[in-house]
Amino acid sequence: MAPNEVESLVRDWLTSERMEIRDQPDERAVSHMLVRYPAGRNGHMFAVVIPKGRDLVAISSMTRVDGGQQKSMKELMDEDDVEWKAWVHECRMQLIASGVDWSVHMGRSGEERPGPLQAFNVSEPIWFDGLTKNELMQTLRRLWLAKLGVIHEIKYTFGAGTGSPGPVDDWEKKGMQGKSSGKSGTGPAKQVEIDETMTFGSGFDPSEWV
Repeated sequence: MAPNEVESLVRDWLTSERMEIRDQPDERAVSHMLVRYPAGRNGHMFAVVIPKGRDLVAISSMTRVDGGQQKSMKELMDEDDVEWKAWVHECRMQLIASGVDWSVHMGRSGEERPGPLQAFNVSEPIWFDGLTKNELMQTLRRLWLAKLGVIHEIKYTFGAGTGSPGPVDDWEKKGMQGKSSGKSGTGPAKQVEIDETMTFGSGFDPSEWV
């Protein structure tokens, strides 16, 4: 299938599931759509991207950790560094077990101790020859559940937070701090903010899909 045909199919499938689509300008992509999954106010924002020069659809979602939760993480780092490292290890293992591609953005407290967890990303590609409506929707579902697993771990250990996103050092270095424009809903929105502004490949991880 040609990229334009894939774009039309994906758009029709998402529309048939009553999912809102917002097109994003992206010079590196044939199509860059933002969708909310699950549909409704409690859904999370996902980028559905067809990169130029590739025969795949890349689906990705970035989650930004609440500032209050980051503060609690720093307190744990100071009080019990071993417990903090064990918590980070468990989060990484949970993401590995989810079977999706992922990356984490850690702040720094000195050169030797990375933390707190400031943001994390989940993503997964679907190559054109395996693209069906079922695979598209199941991929969104897998990524959403992988996100929820980490979000609930954060909330269980570090509380609900303040409702305001914390800093992300990696984005600050790239001049992208404070560019988020949408939240994930009334539940998880107390803990996370979804960044909708970065083009695929410049801020999303992993960037090897472009």
